[in-house]
Amino acid sequence: MFQSYKPNKKGNFEPESTWSLKSKMILLITLLILGIFILFTWFLHSFISNTIEDQVGKRALSVAKSVANIPEIRSAFELKDPASVIQETVAPILEETGAEFIVVGNQEGIRYSHPNSERIGEKMIGGDNTRALQNGEAYISQSEGSLGLSIRGKVPVRNNAGNIIGVVSVGFLSEDVQSIIANQSKSLWLTMIGIIVLGIAGAILIAYHIKKLLFNMEPKDISYLLLQKEAILQSTHEGMIAVNHNGMIIMMNKAAKQILFHEDQQFDQFSGKSINQLIPNTGLSEVLKSGKSQYDKEMILGNSIVIVNQVPVYMEGKIAGAVSTFRKKTEIEHVTRELQQIKQYANAQRAQTHEFSNSLYTILGLLQLGEHKEAIDFIKKKRNIQEEQSQILTQHAADPVVQGLLQGKINQANELGVTISIHPDSQLNHAYHGNKQEALITGIGNMLENALESVKDNQEGEQQISLFFTDIGDDIVVEVDDSGQGVSEEAAVHIFEQGYSTKGEENRGIGLALTQNIVQKQGGQIMLEEGEMGGACFVMIIPKNGGDSDE
Repeated sequence: MFQSYKPNKKGNFEPESTWSLKSKMILLITLLILGIFILFTWFLHSFISNTIEDQVGKRALSVAKSVANIPEIRSAFELKDPASVIQETVAPILEETGAEFIVVGNQEGIRYSHPNSERIGEKMIGGDNTRALQNGEAYISQSEGSLGLSIRGKVPVRNNAGNIIGVVSVGFLSEDVQSIIANQSKSLWLTMIGIIVLGIAGAILIAYHIKKLLFNMEPKDISYLLLQKEAILQSTHEGMIAVNHNGMIIMMNKAAKQILFHEDQQFDQFSGKSINQLIPNTGLSEVLKSGKSQYDKEMILGNSIVIVNQVPVYMEGKIAGAVSTFRKKTEIEHVTRELQQIKQYANAQRAQTHEFSNSLYTILGLLQLGEHKEAIDFIKKKRNIQEEQSQILTQHAADPVVQGLLQGKINQANELGVTISIHPDSQLNHAYHGNKQEALITGIGNMLENALESVKDNQEGEQQISLFFTDIGDDIVVEVDDSGQGVSEEAAVHIFEQGYSTKGEENRGIGLALTQNIVQKQGGQIMLEEGEMGGACFVMIIPKNGGDSDE
């Protein structure tokens, strides 16, 4: 089915080099045309030869019948010297008909006429008179006589009583007949040669046209690309479905079958089926009709919520089909959560680095000025602040991951000139793991990040954030209150929608939507309330038991 491959100098497998497709097509089509026309010409030549020989034979027989029915010839048989009358009678007929010979003989086969008068009176040669003399038949024969091989018409001569008294033999030499056939065939062969030349030219044009349709690629290249495409399609984690302009499925990869049907079924079960019948509401029909692409569209396929991208495929300016790629929303959310956590970690590290750099420059300046005591006091002050923060975080949160997150956010806030205060009644007595911990970390990080964004833009008032958290009881409760601009009633309706941002910028509006999704999977909720500090107040509640956990 596929082309053979061999390793190149670099060790990669590539198709073996063979004749080009264009050369193969020209050669094969030319051979086919030659074969067909040789057979056809041979048949036509045979047909023409047989037809001419048949016509010559019938003409000879017709002339022989006419001569046999001439009264002067029949009555001449009763004369003492029949040859004198018959030879004179036959001579002008011979010249008029163009026959090679007209021989009239008696029952014993003795000639009474012949083109060569010296042979009159001799016995006829050929041995093919029996049927005419004995059976009275009129027929065509081919035999060799005194003038050579000839096609003859034989007719018996009868007297008035109907008795056979002789035979008439009219002949055309086979050599002359073959000359006629050759002249007729010459034009045939010239015509066929012209047609073959046109056929070869057509083969060249067809080869060029097909090569152009294949984007000047060779079959070995196409087969190699097919193997590559199949490997790529089946190895990718995104589901892919392609349909033609009629909406019939022409391609579906392994990931698509697993997402849609939760099993690896054979493609033959889906090939050629309508996408609307097999998988309703994909939106591919709309893409085929409108020719407009659809990106990052959320929909339910099979039993999974997926994020779909769908684009039309054009060929020569017309829609030839459409391709849909999709991936489970949960996988995308998992990647997004990881990126959010990395971003939070990076921001915390940047804040710590900036603060540490400022402290180093301050210490360096004090040492250069000779203020050693001041430098020592500054170092002690920084150490005490750090220890105090660590103690506060250790006292309020048992989970070291939560401690690390809060430390990073406090440093980030200090860099921005924002104060984060932890409520003295805050307490997390348990360390959580798995999805529960991920939900808690994502929620706290995104709510604090959102609060920092809001507060840093408020240049007129105090830039403060209040954080409260507790896991006393059956739920984990986290509350973040800020002194920012707050959230308008209109924005509050869409605040948890993916892609929506009060900043109105692209590639934003992910954090809160992600937080709501992951918290809801744990059976919890996140709410927006009116804050006591004049800004927004977000409250997150996560049940300590239940939910989607892998603890």
